[in-house]
Amino acid sequence: MAFISVGIDHEHAPLDLLERATVPEEAWGKVLGALLANANINEAVFVSTCLRTEVYATIDRFHGAVDEITATLADATGVPSEELASVLTIHFDRGVAGHLFRVAAGLRSAVPGEHEVLGQIRRALERADEEHAVGPELAELFRRSLGAGRRVRHETTIARGTTSFAQATVAMAERELGDELTGATVVVIGAGQLASGVVKSLRDCDANVGALVVVNRTADNAQSLVADAADARIVARPLADLTEVVRHARLVVAAIEAPDVVLAGRDLLDRQGDLLIIDLGMPRVVDADVDDVAGVRRLDISHLRDVVQHTLAERHEAVDAAVAIVDEEVEKFHEDRRSRGAAAIVGELRERLEHVRASEMARRRADFADFTDEQREIVESLTRSLVAKIAHTPTVALKEAAGSDRGQRLTEATRNLFDL
Repeated sequence: MAFISVGIDHEHAPLDLLERATVPEEAWGKVLGALLANANINEAVFVSTCLRTEVYATIDRFHGAVDEITATLADATGVPSEELASVLTIHFDRGVAGHLFRVAAGLRSAVPGEHEVLGQIRRALERADEEHAVGPELAELFRRSLGAGRRVRHETTIARGTTSFAQATVAMAERELGDELTGATVVVIGAGQLASGVVKSLRDCDANVGALVVVNRTADNAQSLVADAADARIVARPLADLTEVVRHARLVVAAIEAPDVVLAGRDLLDRQGDLLIIDLGMPRVVDADVDDVAGVRRLDISHLRDVVQHTLAERHEAVDAAVAIVDEEVEKFHEDRRSRGAAAIVGELRERLEHVRASEMARRRADFADFTDEQREIVESLTRSLVAKIAHTPTVALKEAAGSDRGQRLTEATRNLFDL
């Protein structure tokens, strides 16, 4: 079996397509089931975040698997196969580990070194395991990628400074508003992990905001975030109060996943002063009609690129060090995989040859009836030595070719020749 990854990401697909192709977690099980129903897919893990939607799988046939995965993604997202195919990123076999390890290390993130991606990869693996969609080969690939990601963050400085969407968002807000952010009222829509990061980054930023209002559909979640942030400036309000709350705000950050728009132009007609809105939702949760309201400016994930470029310039050495670690971990993974693959077929081959030797010795036992114990042991030793010498050349060939196309052909031939 070979690895494959097929998907779209922010480096190769426009934001509006990524937005349409995002699949909520409650639908992941259905996607995994549809993937495994295909003839060429044996195991699968489905990753869908705000900036990437990808399938990782073990497969039998490359082209058949690509077509099946593309069709499944089209069905799951509602995006036509032809439109997806024009921006798909495909990695095969050895290239899959290199890609996934870089994703886990934050080297493929909009914000280099961001830590949220590790949790996203871990959750994707857990969900695939819950759906019985992942087997030992793919699970090991994902576990090793998580280990590589943790090592990169521990051994390099890539995770220092602006290392998350939350921090990048606040850095962008500080750059856009400058002194206007000091003492200002800020509204954060949402109470999940991303919203929590935004609130804490705003709490700790140099601008010293005046008030932080957390608005969320579920009041208990908003209250929990406020309690965890532990700052008198931070309060919680229900989503029903959003129009009132934004009236006096200078900054609104939408950090929520929602199927529908939560803030539109009609909600801003009575506000006072200028307003900056940063929409981190995927799909976006702030209606584009807010752009028509005087004094309102809307930014989204695509505008974080300037922050990212600045971050990249600061972390050139850290990125190089991270790449070196990832390359090392990828090579270790492939070496271990080759060893595991070779060990299995070599073990089966030697077991088969030993079975033949032992069976033949048992069948000819009467021929050695007059032998002494010492003589019988000499015959046993001789036959074992012959079997070892016969097995040596195919063993070396299988080990050297393990993990390659040639190794797969040799393995298949060995199974056929020795009836394994």
